[in-house]
Parts: sequence; C-alpha cells; structure tokens
Amino acid sequence: MLNSLSGRFLILTTVFVMLAEVLIFVPSVARFREDYLLARLERAQIASLALEADNMISPELEAELLLNAEVYNVVLRRDEMRQLALSSPIPAPINATYDMRDPTAMTLIVDALTTLVDRDERIARVIGNPVRDGGLLIEVTMDEMPLRAAMIDYGLNVLALSAVISVITAFLLFLAVQGLLVRPIKRVVGHMQSYAKSPEDARRIITPSARVTELRDAEMALQSMQVELTGALKQKERLAQLGGAVAKVSHDLRNILTSAQLFTDRIEGSDDPLVKRMAPKLVGSITRAVNLCETTLAFGRVDEPAPALTRVNLARIVSDVFDSERLAAGDDDISFAEDIPVGMTLRADGEQLYRAIFNLVRNARQAITATGKAGEISIKGFEDDNAWWIVVSDTGPGLPPKAKEFLFQPFQGGARKGGSGLGLVIAADLVRGHGGRLDLASTGVDGTVFKIQLPKADFALAAAID
Repeated sequence: MLNSLSGRFLILTTVFVMLAEVLIFVPSVARFREDYLLARLERAQIASLALEADNMISPELEAELLLNAEVYNVVLRRDEMRQLALSSPIPAPINATYDMRDPTAMTLIVDALTTLVDRDERIARVIGNPVRDGGLLIEVTMDEMPLRAAMIDYGLNVLALSAVISVITAFLLFLAVQGLLVRPIKRVVGHMQSYAKSPEDARRIITPSARVTELRDAEMALQSMQVELTGALKQKERLAQLGGAVAKVSHDLRNILTSAQLFTDRIEGSDDPLVKRMAPKLVGSITRAVNLCETTLAFGRVDEPAPALTRVNLARIVSDVFDSERLAAGDDDISFAEDIPVGMTLRADGEQLYRAIFNLVRNARQAITATGKAGEISIKGFEDDNAWWIVVSDTGPGLPPKAKEFLFQPFQGGARKGGSGLGLVIAADLVRGHGGRLDLASTGVDGTVFKIQLPKADFALAAAID
C-alpha cells in the first residue's frame, strides 16, 4: 500500500493539508486571543456602567460585576479629569501589559505564542478603546490562565477539524487518483505484460482509450512501438527461415557447381572453336556462382572463429588477391596497382584479412566490369603510431544510392544489379573481429574508396572480441 502510487499520494496529501492547517493555526489562535481580550474589555465596560447609575455601590455588587467580567480591576477614562473604576484585590504582581488599541499582526502572533508556551500563573494588564465612543481608554487587570486554557481548547478543536478535513480530502483525492491515474496505468501495464508473453500476436497490441491526455499519448507511443516491434519480429522470423533455406540451397548448389567446374575444365580442352569461345564465359559464370554460394554460407556461420593473430606480410596477401582477380577479370581492361611499403607487416589473421580485402577488390572489379569501360583497382598500405591502414580504391561508377543507404546491411542492396551486399558485410565483420573498422571514405562518379583500420594496441582487439 505504502509503495503504491495511490498510497503515497494519500500520505502526501494528508501531510500537505496538515501543513497548510498548521500555517493557518497560528494566525487563527492569535485572532482568537484578540477576540477574547476585546470581549473582556467590553464586559468590563458594561460592568463600569453601574457607577454612572449610582456612584456608591455595595462591595458585594462590585465583586459580582468583576466576577462576571472575569477581571480584577476596571479603569474607564472618560476625560482627562475623571476616572470610574471597579477594583478587587490582585493575587499577584502584574507580569505583562497588552495594548489592544492598534496591535500589529506580528505583535498578536508573538503574544499568542508567549501565552501558549508560558505555563506559570500570570496577571496581565489589558488596555483598549471603549466601544461606541464610551470614553478615551479602558484598562483591565486579569488572570491569563483562563485565556491560555481557552486558547488550548480552541487550538485542539482546530487541529481535530484539520485532521478530519485532511483525511476526507486525502480519501477523495485517493479515489480520484485511482480512477484517473492508477487504473489506467495498471491497464497499460497489463497490456504490456500480455504483449510480452506473445509479441508476435497482433491481437495483443494496445488500443489507446485513456481520457487523460498524457496517458493517451503514452498509450499511442506504446501502440506505435508494439506495431513496429511485431512487424520486426515477423520479418526477423521470416528472414531466419529464409536464411536457413538459403544456406541449405547454397550448400547443395555449391557442390553441384563444383562438379560442373570439373566438367568445364575438360570442355576447355576441346578443339571446337565455338566451345573454346564459350567455355571461358561458362567457367567464369560457374566460378561466380560458386563464390556467391560460399559467401552466403560464410555469412550464415555466426560462429565465425576469433582471428588467430600472427605477423603477416601485407604485400603478399594483396598479391594473392590481385592474382585471383586478374584471372577472374579475363579480357576485361582492368589494371591492378599496389602501393605498399616493402616489408610492411601487421598483426592479423592472414586468412581472414585475405577474405576481407578479396571481397572489396572483387566488388570493385565487378562494378568496373559492369560499366564495360577500362578501370583501375589500387591498394595502398601505411601505418602510424596507433594503427595499420589499408586503402582500397577503384575508378568505377561509385555506389548506387540504395547501396549507400543500406551500407554493411545484408540483403538490403548490393553495389551491383543482382548483388546481395554480403561481400561488404563479411568484410566489415572480419575487420571488426580484429578490433578495427571498415569505413567508406568516398564514392562518386570518379570511383569508390574504402579504408581498413587495424589497431596496434592489444586492448582494442580485446574490447572488440568482448
């Protein structure tokens, strides 16, 4: 109860209402004390009127008048020369004098608090103005203890009433909060829990119905999120199923194409001119199909082993990549250039680095071949104090807009027509496994430039593997 929103709201409401009543309590008690003293002055003035009827009154009547007025002495000054007075013995010396003719609010509050705090018997002199212009001044002497008792009784009544008001107010607010906030929030939480059990079920998506603007906005935001998440989960499930099917098909298709490669190798030895002319293209097509199957299978292996770091010669790896791509380029007018310092070695997995560079070079070669024009692919290597850098550039047509938008995302847009985009994804994953980065430096009609950064520090690799 106390940890709930409504319970805490109930407690805070009660505390705040009581605090407000306490702030009202002190001025109220001060006002009660002022009214009490003015009433005693008025009673004393009425008692003194008996002197006007008869200048000589009996001691018994005088005592009764003072008793009814609840004072010891009364002095009424009508002019500068004449005073009318009722008197009786004062049991103790006068301890305080209160002037009620024009007191300030602060004076009334301080005097009231003093009266409440002081428990000793005190005799006070009270001075005020007579009512109805009945003279210049009236002065009485009285015991403060009855005043203190009346103030305490009044204060307790005020506090009791404040407590009742606080409880009633808090209870009403509790009901209001329950209806306006707590129940709608619980309903939203219930929808979230129900949706979490089966997020693929579109029937569990919340329908906004709150009347409070803020809660309705929250429900609409939750609805939007659930719709997007349900769609994403369905797409993910379909992609997972498609990926499994593609992996199986690619595995079997690779085996079939490998066998076909063996037959085409024999066909190339034929003396038939037509066969000699068509065989290289058939071999190239089958080779590309095998490469696509292997690339798809490699992407499907989520358990890619961690790189086995050794010292590798970058120039040797680049040379192997270029030799492979020169054969694949065949008669295409594509040149290959490398600018790598002699003896440049870096710490990497040689096989994985080969695959990363090979994917970039192959994409570049295919992009240039698709244009039917001459082109160049170059690789530059250098290092600084923190990293080794490998820059792969080409003079191809540049990446199409869709490829740039979905860069490094599989099956979202390849760099060439019919491409899957897996080459860049695999290259980026392999480089990332080394703790490095693969970035697109530039692309346009003048060509495309990719940069590979491999860190020299061991902690960068450790962070990437984690």
